[in-house]
Amino acid sequence: MAEAVTIALQKSGRLSEDSVDLISHCGIKINRRNGRLKVSASNFPLEVLFLRDDDIPEYVADGVADIGIVGQNLVHEKEREVRTLETLGFSRCRLSIAVPKAEAYQGPQSLSGKTIATTYIRSLERFLKENAISAKVREIQGSTEIAPGIGLADAICDLVSTGGTLLAHGLREVEVLLESEAVLIACPQLAAEKQRIVDDMLFRLRSVLKAKESKYILMNIPNEALGVVLPLLPGLRSPTVLPLAESGWSSVHTVINENDFWGKIDELKKAGAEGILVCPIEKVIS
Repeated sequence: MAEAVTIALQKSGRLSEDSVDLISHCGIKINRRNGRLKVSASNFPLEVLFLRDDDIPEYVADGVADIGIVGQNLVHEKEREVRTLETLGFSRCRLSIAVPKAEAYQGPQSLSGKTIATTYIRSLERFLKENAISAKVREIQGSTEIAPGIGLADAICDLVSTGGTLLAHGLREVEVLLESEAVLIACPQLAAEKQRIVDDMLFRLRSVLKAKESKYILMNIPNEALGVVLPLLPGLRSPTVLPLAESGWSSVHTVINENDFWGKIDELKKAGAEGILVCPIEKVIS
C-alpha cells in the first residue's frame, strides 16, 4: 500500500467545511466522527489533520503535513517556505486598513504617528516599511474592530469580506494590503511517491474547480443563424451541432464559463437561439 499523504485543514469554521466539501467532490471519502483531529480517507491514501488555521503554514513548511488548505493571508503573514499549488476560489477576503469614518484620510502617509491594532503584525509592518510610514503597531487577538472605539488604537488592520462589521463599528476601509482566498500549499520537498499522490489529488481537484465555474449549455438554433451563433460559443474544443427532427433547426451543445454566458445571452437570443438550457457540470476532465 502506498504511503499516505498528510493534509492539514482548519479544524472548524467555513474554511474547514468548504475544504472537506471540495475533497469529497474529488471522490475522496473522509468520515470525521466525534470531532476527531486525525482521520484517514477510506478510499485514497490521504490522512487528514484538523488544526488551527494559524498553525497550518508552519506544519506544512516543517513537513509535519505534506500539504494543506489555508488562506493566502496566513501564508503571507507567516512567511514560511511553502509551495502554492492551486488557488481554490473560496474563502475570499482582503487584508485591509480601516479608520474611523469621520477621520480625514489622504493616503498612506495619513497613518504616520498613528497606532494601528492588528493580528497580522508582519503583513502590516511590511506595508508600513514599503511606504516609509512611521506608526506604532499594537498586536491584538480578536475583536480588532473595537480598538478605535475604546481608545486602544487609531486604526486597524484586519480581514474584510463584506465590510459590514467595519460599518457596524463606525469604520471605513482605506487601504487593501492583500487580496486573499483559500489555497492548496505543499512542503518544499516531497518524496517521489507522495508527489505522485499529490499530483493525482491535484488532477481531481482541478477537474472539480473547473466544473464549478463552467456550465453545459444547450439551445435550439435555426440553421441560417449557425454562422453567427457558433463564434459566440467556444467549447472545450468547439460546440457540438446536432440536427433536430424539425427541418431547418439544429441543437447546439457547448461548455462555457457561466460569467461569459450571461454576457452573451442577448446576442444569442437576437441571433435566434431558443429553448436555452443551462446545466451544472460535476467534473471537467481536460
